[in-house]
Amino acid sequence: MAMASLAFGSSLSLLRSDRNDAVVARLFRSPNTLSLNQKLKNCCYSSKMASSGVGITRACTEVVEDRTVEKQERGRVLRVALICGGPSAERGISLNSARSVLDHIQGDDLHVSCYYIDCDLNAFAISSAQVYSNTPADFDFKLESLAQGFGSLSEFAEHLAASVDIVFPAVHGRFGEDGGIQELLEKYNVPFVGTGSRECRQAFDKYNASLELSKQGFITVPSFLVQGTEVNESELSKWFVRNHLDPNSGKTVVKPAVAGSSIGVTVAYGVTDSLKKAKEIILEGIDDRVLVEIFLEGGSEFTSIVLDVGSGSDCHPVVLLPTEVELQFHGSGDVREKDAIFNYRRKYLPTQQVVYHTPPRFPIDVIKSIQEGASLLFQRLGLRDFARIDGWFLPSSTSIFSSSENKYGRTESGTILFTDINLISGMEQTSFLFQQASKVGFSHSNILRTVIRRACSRFPNLASNNSLSSHLPGRLNAAHLTKALNKYEGSRKVFVIFGGDTSERQVSLMSGTNVWLNLQGFDDIEVTPCLLAPSIDSSGTDPEKRDSDVSSREVWSLPYSLVLRHTTEEVLAACIEAIEPARAAFTSHLRNQVMNNLTEGLKKHSWFTGFDIADELPKRFSLEEWIKIAKDVQATVFIAVHGGIGEDGTLQSLLEAEGVPYTGPGVMASKTCMDKVATSLALNHLADMGVLTINKDVRKKEDLFNIPIPEIWHELTSKLQCETLCVKPARDGCSTGVARLCSAEDLAVYVKALEECLLRIPPNSFSRAHGMIEMPNPSPELLIFEPFIETDEIVFSSKSTNENAHRLLWKGDSRWVEVTVGVIGKRGSMHSLMPSVTVKETGDILSLEEKFQGAFHSRFFMA
Repeated sequence: MAMASLAFGSSLSLLRSDRNDAVVARLFRSPNTLSLNQKLKNCCYSSKMASSGVGITRACTEVVEDRTVEKQERGRVLRVALICGGPSAERGISLNSARSVLDHIQGDDLHVSCYYIDCDLNAFAISSAQVYSNTPADFDFKLESLAQGFGSLSEFAEHLAASVDIVFPAVHGRFGEDGGIQELLEKYNVPFVGTGSRECRQAFDKYNASLELSKQGFITVPSFLVQGTEVNESELSKWFVRNHLDPNSGKTVVKPAVAGSSIGVTVAYGVTDSLKKAKEIILEGIDDRVLVEIFLEGGSEFTSIVLDVGSGSDCHPVVLLPTEVELQFHGSGDVREKDAIFNYRRKYLPTQQVVYHTPPRFPIDVIKSIQEGASLLFQRLGLRDFARIDGWFLPSSTSIFSSSENKYGRTESGTILFTDINLISGMEQTSFLFQQASKVGFSHSNILRTVIRRACSRFPNLASNNSLSSHLPGRLNAAHLTKALNKYEGSRKVFVIFGGDTSERQVSLMSGTNVWLNLQGFDDIEVTPCLLAPSIDSSGTDPEKRDSDVSSREVWSLPYSLVLRHTTEEVLAACIEAIEPARAAFTSHLRNQVMNNLTEGLKKHSWFTGFDIADELPKRFSLEEWIKIAKDVQATVFIAVHGGIGEDGTLQSLLEAEGVPYTGPGVMASKTCMDKVATSLALNHLADMGVLTINKDVRKKEDLFNIPIPEIWHELTSKLQCETLCVKPARDGCSTGVARLCSAEDLAVYVKALEECLLRIPPNSFSRAHGMIEMPNPSPELLIFEPFIETDEIVFSSKSTNENAHRLLWKGDSRWVEVTVGVIGKRGSMHSLMPSVTVKETGDILSLEEKFQGAFHSRFFMA
């Protein structure tokens, strides 16, 4: 039997020389040689590298571009300019949105050109490879040498007018949603997706928008505008009294007037604290105008996507199924925060502190009023194509709006308030746009192309040629696995499994989602996403006991919409909620109503050929049943489960026993690579060849609790011959639980976090500054201590006029630097990709968000 091996993605296959990890080349194998190996390598590897912050492009992009260029020459391709970046703090999110749009609209009939606006409003034509960088900072310093720059925004607009048919702005915040880019495009008669400049200016400014909403008859949240740092405190005190707030402790929300995505949003108590936090926002340069609003106690936050399905200048807005945003707090060490709000971190990072419910768990009259109100608002404010509108529902027991009896928002069940208007909704893979669209039959590609087609219909020269192919990339039909044999005749079946119960489960969800979405681009592959649910006693303290009967572990086959979540807990909760009969009937009823409204408008367009996501429910199997189904349908299993049974050889052993091919290393290699100590021992014989590992000391958690901390610290530093230590779980990764310890006091803080089962260690809890440290859940049984390796500082120089201008500079004498390198290929012929140098902007250890979330501040420069 021929044996083959594949390596994909950073979390599954990276050969790392991280400062504290052994150098491990993970060899991936499967029981059989797979005919779809090349597709898996080309598509999945690049997708996961992009999600993990390694700046590479999808392998298939170059081929697609070659084909589209040929068709463009024959005049049959719609030329779309995708613009990202911008001067706001949301530029990283903008890059994530652009990646997602590029993934899902590029095709034979639509060619995408990418452009980037930097912090100083300089415009550049960039490659698709640069779009897949982790953050804008990853390629900012290379723009002048690798990108086509434009002398001015006017020159940029002239280029667009001559080179593209329509612009898709994916710039969030300033210059993207405040009317800036729209005004530029209007001046040069360049068609674009979205709302016009005048309407953007009005809707983006929260204070002006609130005034307009009130004028239009909507109930609004009482607010006070702070302008400049010199404010009359007595005026704010009077506002507090008028709104029945205690001037000393009344709870308010303080936020910039023209910033989005919860940037700068905070909670304050009383007049003095409110003014203090408003001034901080102004002094930090976030905005020079700040709103102080009443904190809506007892309310539930919601968000709703509005899609315009009209034609030409006729507006026909349809509100999709709204989403309820529920904040949750778990764990004995996770005390509920008094300033709990849906902040930037909760919105963009995997966290167990927020759960989404689509549709909301509100009374039916409230949901219908939200939809009617958002539709009305969309029309009255002159919005176009699509938007996201956020708001609050307050139960009838709340009486602070008793004076608004005649305004829109009153229902028998309570009060509805619309608070924020997002002109360019976030378009990350799991964003609200795609969550809500998938609930009513749209795939990522279908909803984005529908938005583009709708925009084209407003422009006569494009409307007459608005004939984008109705063909969509191959899409998941997430039918129950038991029906898989009767579907996709001749196609190869792939089951993508992710989740589990290790601290890496959220990264596993990110990886699995990217793999699943990218593999759908192949018409001859039927791909099914599957969640490995946590073991029943996952809160226990014995990992080996938890996995002793793995064959009974649950696996859920997932419909399209339920994959689009930020955490595995949320996916599992959504599965359980979805199969509850009353909830399923409720959701189906609302879904059908929305789809009927959509059809009413879309049926008038010749380019709309229907919805492509079926209304299906998740289904639960035991792991043993799931593997037998994989065998019966001759599926290949893509293992995206990080840590635990996904990487310790357990799942591999079960699949091999049934002859099911899978991606990744075999049983023995998995067992070795999963255990950091075993890995070091396995590589000891390579020392003469220059492959070095670091000294380690392994301690049981219970020993840390029972032995005096000073004694442990002395033993560790003496044995490892170092002054500072790096601590990490023996069987976890992704920066979870990894910390630098500089003293016995630091060790005491870490041990206390283990004892109290904290989900996170707050920033700056140790003697050296650091960010938030996510902790493993459940708490690890074994901890590894290593010497902390001081790395030299890599800095980016952009202001120097000498030969080092716009270059990376190496500062320091240790000669150590942190790098990451990916390997890919067949067993026995693995190939390394270009290494990346990691440049951290804060702290000593890469945090979870720095490593895996492109909106945060780490830099991965290609060497």
